[in-house]
Amino acid sequence: MRDNTNKKKQKSIAGFCKRVLVPSFAGAMYAMSRMAVTVFAAGDTSAVTKPLDNLKTLVIAVIGAVGIIILAKNVMEFAQAYQQQDSSTMNSALKGIVAGAMMAGISSVLTFLGF
Repeated sequence: MRDNTNKKKQKSIAGFCKRVLVPSFAGAMYAMSRMAVTVFAAGDTSAVTKPLDNLKTLVIAVIGAVGIIILAKNVMEFAQAYQQQDSSTMNSALKGIVAGAMMAGISSVLTFLGF
C-alpha cells in the first residue's frame, strides 16, 4: 500500500514539473532573451577613472619608496652584522633585504605591466 502511495506522489510531482515548471521556466527564459536594454554610455570615461588612477599611482609610488628605504636600512644592518660576525642579525638583515627588494621592484613590475 505504501509503495502505491509513493508512486502516486512521484507521478504527481513529475506531472507538476511537466505541466507547470517547465513551461514557466521556458517562458521566463524567452522573455529575458527578448528584453533589449539601451545603454547611454559616455565616450570618454577618463573623467570618472582619473581620481582612481591618481590614487593607484600614488600607492604604487609609496610602496616603491618604502621598499627602497627598507632595502637601504637592511643593507647597512647586514654590513654591520657581517663586520661583527653576528649570524642571527645577518639572517634577519637578509630577509629585510629581500623584502625591500620585492617592495621596490613591485612598483616597477606593475608599471611595466600597465597597472
